[in-house]
Amino acid sequence: MRATVIGAGSWGTALGSLLAGKGWEVVLWDIDPVPLEQVVTSHENARYLPGILLPDSLTASADLEAALADTELIVLSVPSQAMRSVARRILPHLPPAATVVSVTKGVETDTLMTMSEVLEDVLPVEHHPYLTFLSGPSFAVEVARGLPTAVTVAAHWHRVAQRVQEAFHTGWFRPYTTGDVLGVEIGGCTKNVVAIATGLADGMGFEANARAALVTRGLAEITRLGIAKGANPLTLSGLAGMGDLMLTCTSVKSRNYRVGYGLGQGRSLDDIQAELGQVAEGVVNARSVRGLAHALDVDMPISEAVYRLLYEDLTPEGVLRLLLERDLKREI
Repeated sequence: MRATVIGAGSWGTALGSLLAGKGWEVVLWDIDPVPLEQVVTSHENARYLPGILLPDSLTASADLEAALADTELIVLSVPSQAMRSVARRILPHLPPAATVVSVTKGVETDTLMTMSEVLEDVLPVEHHPYLTFLSGPSFAVEVARGLPTAVTVAAHWHRVAQRVQEAFHTGWFRPYTTGDVLGVEIGGCTKNVVAIATGLADGMGFEANARAALVTRGLAEITRLGIAKGANPLTLSGLAGMGDLMLTCTSVKSRNYRVGYGLGQGRSLDDIQAELGQVAEGVVNARSVRGLAHALDVDMPISEAVYRLLYEDLTPEGVLRLLLERDLKREI
């Protein structure tokens, strides 16, 4: 069994390690040669997962064609705004019946497409049945350490979702399946924006009441957006919705939470991102989610406030006023 992971960041490496630990022959590919060299020479990704020893059967290659040769399973773990270019790049080397698993959470800024829509736009129709989307509450470092985790695998073909479910299932990593691709994707991209808001509140010194309100009302606006896109609202109460939202909004392991926390303390966005050293997707998603909400005429006040905080110089105190001084209304 042969798998290829496109993207040697923390999440791609963790999932590649999981598959390798199950006996798969796994090849990592990335545009950056540094983590690839580390995986080959020291069986470690020191930049993204320092101190974690990776299986010998997890290898790496800078040759994309060689990495994709005869592969049965392709994991796409790249920044959301790079998905289109990466899909175009792998297309000439894509085996006809290879299952594709996108683990990227985001909406393309220019087109307002989810990752499933981007992949269906780039890849020929014969590949569409083999597209799947894995999401849920899952910090990469915990997966790499073999700690208990549950996720959701979405696909339009249940048989293909089951194939991915079985590939990733271990005694500590439990995937569930669903046919609601858009619901899983909307939950995955919007939770990052809400996490910036909860981090902001904590950074400003607010406590549990504010965090609970932001998570709950954040879920409400995420669900509204999901319904407008045609998703099943029940999906947003599951692992890819509420589960991922809770994880991202309540832990310092979350890069998006840390962005918000730093802003709440008065730090600059540039300084925070430099310190993180990795992509905080919520910063980009704040723009694309806001654009999607406007296009679908969906009221998303938390997402709007985060967008204005990041891109229109709204102060943290201004975010507070914007959210609390809105017109009163019914909860549901």
